[in-house]
Order: sequence, then C-alpha cells, then structure tokens
Amino acid sequence: MIKIAGARKFYLWLVAIILLASGLFCTIYGFKLIALGGSWYFAIMGLVQIITSLLLFRQSTKGAWLYGLAYALTLIWALYEVGLQFWPLFSRLMVFTGFAMLIAFAYPMLEKKETGDTTAGNGGYKLGIFILVLMGIALGFMFKEHNVITNPVPLANNKLDPSDAPIDWKQYANTTKGTRFSGADQITKQNVKDLQVAWTYHTGYIPSNSGSGPEDQETPLQIGDNVYLCTPTNVVIALDADSGEQKWRYDPKATSPNWQRCRGLAYYEDQKTLDDASNNAKACSARIIMNTIDARLMAIDANTGKLCEDFGEQGVVDLKKDMGDIPPGYYEPTAAPLVAKDVIVVGGRVADNFSVNEPGGVVRAFDVHSGKLVWAWDPGNPNITDVPPANETYTRGTVNVWATTAYDPELDLVYAPTGNATPDFFGGYRTKYDDEYNSSIVALDRKTGQIRWKFRTAHHDLWDYDLPSQPLLYDIPDGKGGVTKVIVQTTKSGQIFMLDRQTGKPVAEVQEKPVAKGDVAGEYYSPTQPFSVGMPSIGNETLTEFDMWGATPYDQLLCRIDFAGSVYHGLFTPPNMTKTLQYPGSLGGMNWGSVAVDPQTNLMFVNDMRIGLTNWMIPQDNIPKNASGIEMGIVPQKGTPFGAMRLRFTSALGVPCQKPPYGTMTAIDLKSRQIVWQKPLGTVMDTGILGIPMHLPAPIGMPTIGGPMATKSGLLFFAATQDFYLRAFDSVTGEEIWKARLPVGSQGTPMTYVSPKTGKQYIVISASGARQSPVRGDYVIAYALPDKK
Repeated sequence: MIKIAGARKFYLWLVAIILLASGLFCTIYGFKLIALGGSWYFAIMGLVQIITSLLLFRQSTKGAWLYGLAYALTLIWALYEVGLQFWPLFSRLMVFTGFAMLIAFAYPMLEKKETGDTTAGNGGYKLGIFILVLMGIALGFMFKEHNVITNPVPLANNKLDPSDAPIDWKQYANTTKGTRFSGADQITKQNVKDLQVAWTYHTGYIPSNSGSGPEDQETPLQIGDNVYLCTPTNVVIALDADSGEQKWRYDPKATSPNWQRCRGLAYYEDQKTLDDASNNAKACSARIIMNTIDARLMAIDANTGKLCEDFGEQGVVDLKKDMGDIPPGYYEPTAAPLVAKDVIVVGGRVADNFSVNEPGGVVRAFDVHSGKLVWAWDPGNPNITDVPPANETYTRGTVNVWATTAYDPELDLVYAPTGNATPDFFGGYRTKYDDEYNSSIVALDRKTGQIRWKFRTAHHDLWDYDLPSQPLLYDIPDGKGGVTKVIVQTTKSGQIFMLDRQTGKPVAEVQEKPVAKGDVAGEYYSPTQPFSVGMPSIGNETLTEFDMWGATPYDQLLCRIDFAGSVYHGLFTPPNMTKTLQYPGSLGGMNWGSVAVDPQTNLMFVNDMRIGLTNWMIPQDNIPKNASGIEMGIVPQKGTPFGAMRLRFTSALGVPCQKPPYGTMTAIDLKSRQIVWQKPLGTVMDTGILGIPMHLPAPIGMPTIGGPMATKSGLLFFAATQDFYLRAFDSVTGEEIWKARLPVGSQGTPMTYVSPKTGKQYIVISASGARQSPVRGDYVIAYALPDKK
C-alpha cells in the first residue's frame, strides 16, 4: 500500500471539501424543491456528492466510481429536460463536469494507494485532460449565437413611396406613422464596415444611475443642416449637421424628482424656411415642439432657440392647467409630442401605484401656432371634450397615454396607445371607463378628438401591461394593386396585434381564451383575455421548471424553488395574496422603443426583453410609510385595501431565472405574418453576474430598451443593448455585419439623414449609459463614410 501525503493529500482533501459543500447545498435545497413538487434530481445528486466526498476522505476509489455513475445519469437527466439547448445544458453540466475532471485527476493516487502499483490508475490523468478539453470546447460555444431562428420566406420587392425619400428626419420616428425607416442608401451592406466617427458632441449633462432618475433615451431630429437634441432635463440643442458644432442651446430649467427623460421632440414649419437663401425667415415659422418633465408645452424657434412668443403664454402652455393637484413627479410628459397637421397631440406619464387619486390621463390637442386648446379626450368622462366645467378638473386616476401617438394624414386619425388607471395591481375600484379604455388602441379624430374606434389588448389589466410603444401604421400590398391599411401594436405581454386602422377590427386573428383568477378580496377578474394568435408572440411562452436557469446549478436550484413556490398559470396569471409569477413582467415583452419597418420587403423589426416579475398583495396595515416602489419593492396603492410587492424574477446572482435569451431582435414579414429571423441581442461584455462586467463577447441575448432603425440599403441599426455597441445588421438575414464600440452604453434609437450641403449620409446615436449601468457619459455621436480621395 502506498501512502498519500503532501500536496497530493491536500488536493484530495480540497476536492472532497468542495464536493461536501456542494452536496450539502444541493441536498438541503433539493429537498425543499421536492416538498414543493419539483424535481428529485438535486437532492439525489447532493447525497451522491456527500457520499463521494466521504469516500474521498477515506481515500477510496469507490467515491470516483460513484460520482462517475452519477455524472452519467446527470447527462441523461439534462438531455431529457432540455435536449441539446446550449445555455440550459451549460447551467446543468458545467460545474458537475468540472467536478468530474477534478476527481479524474485524483483517481490515480487513489488507485495506487489501494493496489500498491505505482503505474495503476494513470488513465485518470488522460480522462481528466480529455474532460478539460471538452470543457474548453464547450466554453468556446459561449461565443456563438444560440436560439437563432432562420425561416427564409419569399419577400416582397416593393417600390418606395416618395414620402420615404431621405429629405429630413422631422418626427420622432421620421414619419408620424411610426416607421423608423429612411430612404437613405449611401451606406450599404458592402461599405458599412468603413463607417467612422464624423463628429462627437457632449451635451454637458451626465445622467445618474439611480434606477428611477434621469436617463438619456432620445432620438434626435434633423431638418436642413440642423440636428436637434434634448437632454433628460429638456435642454434643447441645435447642432450643425456636418460638423456637430453647437448653433444654439435653450434650457427651460425643467425639474422633477424622478423619471427625467426626453425621448424626443416634434417639428412644425409653415413652409421651408431653415437656411433660407434670403436669410429673412419669419420668426417661428419653423418651430421645435417640446413637452417637459414638469408639464409644460413649449414652442421654440428652430433657427434661433428662442421661445415663440405667440404660442401660449410667451411660448409656454401649462399642461397642469385643469388637472387638479399634481405633486412633483406625478405627471410627466416624457415621450415625444406629435404634430398632426396644425395641432400638437400630447399625453403624459402618470406615476404608477401611489394612490387612486392621481392626476388623470387626458389627451389634448393644441393649436401649433397659438397654443390654444383645440380638443381634449378625457378617458374618464366622454362629455369633457374641451376644458372642464367651472370648478372641475379632468377626471383623476384614469388611463393615460405615455407613449408617443401615431397619425394617418389620409384618414386624419390619431392613434393613442393607453395604459392603466392607477394603481396597476388592484382594480377593484376601477370605473367602467377605466376598464373600457385600459391597455387599448384608441383612434381619435384629429379635428375633434372624438373616438372613431377602440380595441383593448388586455381586459381589466392587473399586470401593468400598458401599451408602451408608438404604433406602426403600414399599408400592406394586397397583390391586386391595392393595400390593406393596418395598425400594428406591440405590447408588454409579448403579443403583437394587427388591426384594420380604419375600423379597429383585427386583420390578424385574435381569440378570447380563458385565464386564471386570483384570490384577492374585493377584486374582480376577467374570465378571458385576448390572444393575438394570428401574429407571432415573442418571449411570452408558458414557463415550466425545466425552463429555470442559473449561471451555476446552485442558483438554478434556487430559481426552481422560487418558481415551484409561486402561483403561476402562464400569461395573464393575476396577482394573488401569496407569491405569484408574472411572465413577461411589467417591463415586457416590448417596451417604449417601438418598431421599425422596411416597406421594400414588408419586414417589421421588433426588439424585446424577457424578465419576469414576482408579486403579491399586502394589506394596507402592513405597508411601510416610506413605500414608493418607483423601481422595485413595495408600492403603496393608497386608497385601495392592498399595496403590492414587486420583485424581478432573478436569481441570487442577479441573473433572470428563466433560460436565455433575455433580449432578441425579430424580423416579421407583415404580409405572411411569419418570423423570418430572430437572434439574441447583446453580450455580457459590459454586464454580468451581480452586475459585474464579465468582459466576454458571449452573445447570450440581454434585455433591450430603445428601438431599431432601418434604411433603404437593407441595413438595420440598433444600439440599446446592455453592452456598449452600435450595430448594423443585414435586415433580410439578421447577420451582424458591423459594430462600433461606444464610450458608454446607449438607450436611444439611431436615426439617419443626408446632409443637404455635403450630400453625406450620417448615422447618429445618443449614448449616456446603458440601463442600470454605472458607466455614464453625455455623448451624441455621428458616423459617416470617409471622404473619397
């Protein structure tokens, strides 16, 4: 018998201790999972690890053989649960494979001790090296894209409408139809690799990283040789389109205690006046329209940066007028306003979940010249179409429209995507109008504000499934020389609805399906919910325990326990008195970034995020006085019997509990309504476990927030990932063909224009920090092709 001593004994004991610790964790929490009706695997594997460690302490080869058998069964278990899916297999196997390698390297010393043969067991070294090589190969697969969908279908080759010509980017989405498409084609699939920074501008405002504080989420405008920006505190800046040099700057001194954002501006002109050859343009005949975070509407001379004194009171309309009491931060227009012919249409964000008596969600139209109120749509009182009667206000606590609206000039209709009446998670006190208009698309007559039609995407919404994005208005060629005029709306629930925008009737089939009810006293529940079965759904599949994930088996096990201990019946599981899983969560699904479309191919591009929400109701007597829940935590919901707890469905390591991807880009053919391609978006280069950047270009697919932009040359640009890149994709295939490293992350949507002076095409992106990233800046960066020599 050969005695094991020194470093070899230390190695053996170290392996045994690691296995013992792992085994104790898996056994204790594995039995908790069993008690909740979950898998027996972890408890069994935990016991095996404990026994293996004890046998290793006794220096017995039986420990190695036992673990080898358990590992073989682990392979079978993993393949049974998830097949050949890479990331789920990685979570289940990588750590336990590492243990197998450690034991293989220990085996020769165990065999030599038992047999006395100095040459015995050397195959263990070979096995350990073989396992090490396999792990290296597996790690290499981390840097390849997984969960990719490729479904080539015959695509259209439509001619562009003259309105798609690359003249100016005058609206938030280039057009009032929410297209985010440009007819510019100087930058192509072949030369996009040559893009370089043309100019960089520093706004001077660096947002903090408080979670509920300021964020730069803008899409700039471009008219003539001017580019217009707005900072999170509504500072408007005009730049030279070719040099990026500042022309003027206007600071409205806007303040708000939280949620400071300016996602965009609007533009109006009486006639083409910017840089007029005579240089005698009438003051304010071209004007920038902005709503501020402290609820003011402003008209600013596009040439000088001065307020238009003929608009409102010296250039300002007070949006708080007739709204009643508005505590700071409770009413904040953050989305870009919409100019529809000669009126400005404005909604506003209302703070979620503080109380039932919050400001109302009235949508108003103002004359673009005078600032006078033209009409009002009060979702809580259809009789109020202008200013409220004397000594009254617009109805409080109603649904609101916090996203940018869309406008069809031919139909003369404004399309308003609505949110919920406050609060989100208890609806027992809602009115008939609250239920009638929540989470709906409402078509309003531009001249009068009268409702032409409405369509609800969630009944009695208890999930904060607001309609978060500007709708897309699109004409689908019918192959007979005509078109089908549709409106396409993305939702936080991951569903996409396609309706006839003239009537509001579904073009893509919608079915009412039964859904679960909750157990909250005083609440009432809709027995069915609308499911858009005629369009693809993205990231809202019904989860099972097999879908739980973690960077290691240990956080995966905790996620399984969390899942098994939650009330969950798939999409539209309502909040309960006990822990409930909502998937997708209140962030989506899809959020405010909205879609882009290429009218040449009928392809629509939509990015998403896939983060669940754990919530449950809390009686008011148990709500802390300082509860706010602006981001996560307890929301008070004052005036109702219950507050609510909200927590992201993430592991102890801060990773979402379900398997990747957590964010994708999807191309959908609007003609066939099929997914053409889908791919994960974003790497862990600048984020990772516990929020610590891993500096690895592993394309796991991370949550996205801003929007995409498409061009005539078949390119799709996107930047609002959690890593710091502006990317260009082949819009037909989804292939990433270029990316540029940004100094910080971006939450903005790219835009493009062709300079009227130089004829050069620019791609512009704002970058002040990715969501939740502590790395912040104040950049606006323009890219262009190098000058020809």
